[in-house]
Amino acid sequence: MVKHIVLFKLKKELTQTEREDVMHRFKAAIEALPATIPFIRHIFVGLNMNPDEQWDICLDSEFDTLEDVKAYSAHPDHQAAAGLLKEYKQDRACVDYML
Repeated sequence: MVKHIVLFKLKKELTQTEREDVMHRFKAAIEALPATIPFIRHIFVGLNMNPDEQWDICLDSEFDTLEDVKAYSAHPDHQAAAGLLKEYKQDRACVDYML
């Protein structure tokens, strides 16, 4: 089993309303993906509530193999969901590891 964790930092110049809107739209889109990408074993998006921390969004997911992670990343439905952050994202960090 492969754990796929991604952290996102949003641009500082976004208003609080913009931040909340994009974060909630992204969460809903990502968490809907198991309906169309059956090899997702688990997926959850956490929204940071602590303004003292530097990351805004945490995507926590699990797949059977690294190949499944790569297929998920290239899947058109994932690309559409990820695209919601395109103009709002400042930074991204990712780690994939075996459970």
